[in-house]
Amino acid sequence: MTLAAYILHSRPYKESSALVDFFTPQGRVRAVLRAARGKVGSVARPFAVLDLELRGRTELKTVGRLESTEVPLLLSGEALFSGLYLNELLMRLLPVEDPHPAMFRHYALTLQALAAGRALEPLLRAFEWRLLDELGYGFALDRDQYGQPVEPGALYRWQQDIGLVAVAQLQPGVFQGRELLAMAEADWQVPGALAAAKRLMRQVLAPHLGGRPLVSRELFMTLKESKRD
Repeated sequence: MTLAAYILHSRPYKESSALVDFFTPQGRVRAVLRAARGKVGSVARPFAVLDLELRGRTELKTVGRLESTEVPLLLSGEALFSGLYLNELLMRLLPVEDPHPAMFRHYALTLQALAAGRALEPLLRAFEWRLLDELGYGFALDRDQYGQPVEPGALYRWQQDIGLVAVAQLQPGVFQGRELLAMAEADWQVPGALAAAKRLMRQVLAPHLGGRPLVSRELFMTLKESKRD
């Protein structure tokens, strides 16, 4: 079986091998890459499309062949940490061998946009939303829990397994209807919409991340703090 693949994560395994998580159109796949510190290992770089041949029938496969099909995308600074964030989300949320070909294509396009220097926040919010929707955790942004249209001047809070619930007064964690409607259209010109989308995605992702902080997010914050200094 030969697949297009990206490397999400790798770590040393036994004497000279590596245990690698690949993202393919057939989902996330874990495999042993032998002689990882030698010539084969030089091919195994993140953010590059690879031709991957897998062997074995168990959940833990063996890499039979691994070849680079293009030059790796060069991500640096905040774009690099954003790419690592995408990888960590896929590692944490995608079940093993659960096919998501549309998500694979979206991941590839997002990496290309990061490498091209596009604005980070809209790309990250779109990726988070697409991933949640692919995994069955998505919900309507323009309708409340009862299927009624979201009103621009009303206030709403998100509730797990329910969706958007109208509230009577301003309180921590709530969203304005106009912000939610802007999110639904990906209209980031609406004041406050992008910041509200970031807050909402953190709320929605938190239950699925199991309470463990994202390493890439902490690194990203460290980078921002160092720039301020």
